[in-house]
Amino acid sequence: MQEENNAANKPAGQEMNGSNPRIQNDKATVRLPILLGITLAGGMLIGATFFSGTKSLNTIGRGYTKYREILQLIENNYVDSVNTDELVDFSITKMLEKLDPHTAYMNPQDAIAARSQLEGGFDGIGVEFNIYKDTVYVVTPLAGGPSETAGILSGDKIIKVDGTPLAGGKIENGAVFKALRGKRGTDVKLTILRKGDKQPKEFTITRDRIPTYSVDASYMIDAKTGYLKINRFSETTYDEFKTALASLKAQGMTQLMLDLRNNPGGYMDRATNIADEFIAGNKLLVYTEGKVSQYDRKTYAHITGQFEEGPLVVLVDEGSASASEIVSGALQDHDRALIAGRRSFGKGLVQMPRTLSDGSELRLTISRYYTPSGRSIQKPYVMGQEGDYEKELELRSKRGEYYIADSIKNDPKLKFKTDGGRVVYGGGGITPDYFIPRDSTWQTAYLIQLYGKNIIREFAMEYTNDNRKKLEKMPFIEFDKTVVINDEQMNRLVKVATAEGIKFNEKEYNRSKNYIRNQIKALVARAIYQKGNKAGQNNEFFQVISQSDDTYQKALKLFDRADKLEHGMFTYNQK
Repeated sequence: MQEENNAANKPAGQEMNGSNPRIQNDKATVRLPILLGITLAGGMLIGATFFSGTKSLNTIGRGYTKYREILQLIENNYVDSVNTDELVDFSITKMLEKLDPHTAYMNPQDAIAARSQLEGGFDGIGVEFNIYKDTVYVVTPLAGGPSETAGILSGDKIIKVDGTPLAGGKIENGAVFKALRGKRGTDVKLTILRKGDKQPKEFTITRDRIPTYSVDASYMIDAKTGYLKINRFSETTYDEFKTALASLKAQGMTQLMLDLRNNPGGYMDRATNIADEFIAGNKLLVYTEGKVSQYDRKTYAHITGQFEEGPLVVLVDEGSASASEIVSGALQDHDRALIAGRRSFGKGLVQMPRTLSDGSELRLTISRYYTPSGRSIQKPYVMGQEGDYEKELELRSKRGEYYIADSIKNDPKLKFKTDGGRVVYGGGGITPDYFIPRDSTWQTAYLIQLYGKNIIREFAMEYTNDNRKKLEKMPFIEFDKTVVINDEQMNRLVKVATAEGIKFNEKEYNRSKNYIRNQIKALVARAIYQKGNKAGQNNEFFQVISQSDDTYQKALKLFDRADKLEHGMFTYNQK
């Protein structure tokens, strides 16, 4: 993600371009807060143009009057000085907690940050940065961006911005964003300390529009198999997707793996447009129903899609929510794709974003959406009891659902059928046709500590800079075959980790060793090859990372099943 903090203490999953591997705790507690946060910020939205006239204030007038009186009494008579704006924000937030878990209020700063995740870009200098030991490091300057043009390199330390120190003390993410981003056309002066230099250098960079991308990767796995990964459904997703899909078809693709894992959602129309690329005719894709009829709508396929025939495998997991579930639900209900992985998040509510007069934003739930078979995939919740709702992913872990298919507990009362008569369930996400358990063989406390101290990323950055001249001359095919993180280099990493206070655990290290090697190699590939991809894709990173991705490797063997499914042959075991 452009100009994004990848600090060691940042929860896994926040980086939307996929360059941070997600350390999946067995109890799911590590990923839960950020997953819910992203689901809230990036969950399924529809345009605010439908948010028309309000009902009479007569029904709420008494409450409004009481609230205004209390605020005025506090302002005029309370013993201490208070910030009434903060009180209003707090009271609104607490009020909305009595509603569903996805209705939310955001102050102006948070609203800007949330909207930026779904916009097509922002104004800035075009770097990905990382905070480590209270120092801001450049992870990579973005291809074609102002920083790359100015000569900023991976590994550079940003010690000052416009003369103001940006190192030492406690550096906050927001302060770095505020310093680096700004209106396009404005200049910012960076003071950079480069490895091997004794004296800092100064660079003047003119800010520009920095595009953001939602298609992480698009490449051919073999002569007939394409791979396409979408990280969210933003403004530009459909256009990116069409371009990527056309490129894969031009390279001879006849079967596709569509990866929607850890995709929290986004705009509903982008999701239905993408589903339409796979579904022929004028079949129903999704429909919504709310208390107010103006929010009821049905969306049908209406175009001749680029890939309406051919085996299709779609990957989902507990991080796939909202718009991701619209796509996978439509494809499953019409027997168009084999859904593989783990049960999806289960968000079937539609929010209407409404910008308020001060720039804050209300995201109000105004309808439920249903898949073509009539399923609401919204998981159960009790209004006002958000805490229980937030623990649901942890409960899945305790039941063993991430590892054993039979642990998935679908409500037998919410049974529906696909076009071909297959049984599917509502009320709790999309249950995959083919279950693939979470691979935890490499997950150890030692590995989590390495990520916590940012050891792996820093080691990869150092390796890249030490070998850059040689690696940049290498085609990726040669890199993938010949570059190996050897035992000597791994021993050096262990020494660095020990020096940083991480106690060596041989048993855990041996479990995680191959995964660590793969992570380092993938990060090096990303640093060397991403700058050549003007579409913002990280193809080389994902091609390397897939070698240790158990779900990906098992899904490669499912195309025969996907082909049978497409041709109405449903006799195979779906577990």
